[in-house]
Amino acid sequence: MWGVVAGAGYVVAAFLARGARSRPAARVVAVAGAVVVPLVSLVTAGLGQSEIAVVERSGRLLLTTGSPYVADPATVTDFDPYLPGMALFGVLPGDARWWLGGAFAAALAAAGLNRAWLLACPLVALPLAVGGIDLPVAGLMCLGVVLAERGRSGRAGLVLGAAAALKWTAWPALPVALALIAVRRGGRTALRYAVVVLPTVTVAVLPFALADPAGFYRNVIAFPLGLTDTASPAASPLPGLLLATYVPGGRVIALALLAVSALLIAVSLTVRPPVTAGAAAVRLALGLGLAMALMPSTRFGYLVYPLTLGALAYRIRQRGKTTATPSKAEAAV
Repeated sequence: MWGVVAGAGYVVAAFLARGARSRPAARVVAVAGAVVVPLVSLVTAGLGQSEIAVVERSGRLLLTTGSPYVADPATVTDFDPYLPGMALFGVLPGDARWWLGGAFAAALAAAGLNRAWLLACPLVALPLAVGGIDLPVAGLMCLGVVLAERGRSGRAGLVLGAAAALKWTAWPALPVALALIAVRRGGRTALRYAVVVLPTVTVAVLPFALADPAGFYRNVIAFPLGLTDTASPAASPLPGLLLATYVPGGRVIALALLAVSALLIAVSLTVRPPVTAGAAAVRLALGLGLAMALMPSTRFGYLVYPLTLGALAYRIRQRGKTTATPSKAEAAV
C-alpha cells in the first residue's frame, strides 16, 4: 500500500522537478505522497508493522504491571527487543507512529537538518508511514552530536542518554560524543557530559532489568542476538545473515567480524578523535553501517542510521562551504 501511494507521489514530484521554479512544489508533493498520505491512510485503516503493536502493548504493560516486557514470550509478537524508554511512545494517546515521527522530525529540526528530501527518501518515508521505531533514535543521535560540538555537554548527555534508553543502536554514540567533547572542550567538560549521560541511561534501564532479569534478558538481549527458539523476523540478505545462514560456523564469524569492526572504531576514537559534529556523524555512520551489515539478524531498514547521520555530515559540510565562500559583494570589495 505504501509503495503504490508513494510511487505515484514520486512520479508527480519528478515531473515537477524538471523546472527550477516548481522544485519547491516537487518537494512538497514528494513528502505528501511518500509520508503524509500513506501514514494517514494506514493509521486510519489500523494497518502497520507489528513493531507498532509491540510498542503500544509495552506501554500498556508498563502502566499495569510496571514492566514493559512479557515475562515468558513465546511468539514473535510477544518479544519486545527495545529498551524500556521505547514504551513511553506506547503510553502516549493515539497511534505510536505520530509520536515516533514527531520526535524524529523535532530532533532533526533542532539539529538543523529539516530537509524535505531526507523525509521523502524511501529509507525514511517507509518507516515513517508503517513503523518508525528507529527514527527517533537516529534523530536524537544527530541532535546529540550537534550539541556536543557546541559544548552543550549537559544537554548532549540528556539527549544521547534518552536515545540510549530507547534502543541498543544508540549506544555507540555515547563514546563518540565523549571523544568529540574531550578534544574540543577538554576533560572537565567531557566529565560533565559523562556525569549526565551515564545516570540518564542507568535510571531508565537498570530498574527494569533488576525487576525482571529473566524477562529483560529474553526480550532485549537473547532475541535480537538470535539466542531464543523464536527467530527474529529481521532477515534481510545482508552479509551477516548470509554468513550465519550458509557458512558453517557463520554466526560466530559474523559476530567476530562485528566485534573487530567495533574495536577498530574504538581505536580510531583514541588515535584520531573527531573534532567536528560532521566528523563524529561520519564515524558513527561508518560504525553503524558496518554493524547493520554484519549482524546475524538484520534488516535493510536499519540503514536509516547511516543515511541520517551521513545527511547530517553532508549538511554541516555544505554549511561550512557556504560560510567560507565570500559573496559577490564581499569579493568585489
